[in-house]
Amino acid sequence: MTYAYTVIIRPDPESPGWWNAEVPALPGCVSCGRSFDEALAMIREAIEGYLAVLLEEGEEAPRDVMSARIPVEVDRAPTPA
Repeated sequence: MTYAYTVIIRPDPESPGWWNAEVPALPGCVSCGRSFDEALAMIREAIEGYLAVLLEEGEEAPRDVMSARIPVEVDRAPTPA
């Protein structure tokens, strides 16, 4: 069966040159890589392993999270309170 999940990949602020990846719908399913593409490949493996364990234990695969891109326009910086 094929599953699809939202994956968040972003540069690691504490380790320049590294990228962190996480799957919000799968708590604890995280990985990293030395490039965006490597992090993507590594999180794919992590998802496969995560789901394999769940299914072997008779659990159902979690549903993906809902996400949306929301355009926001900011004219100026907020004034400090």
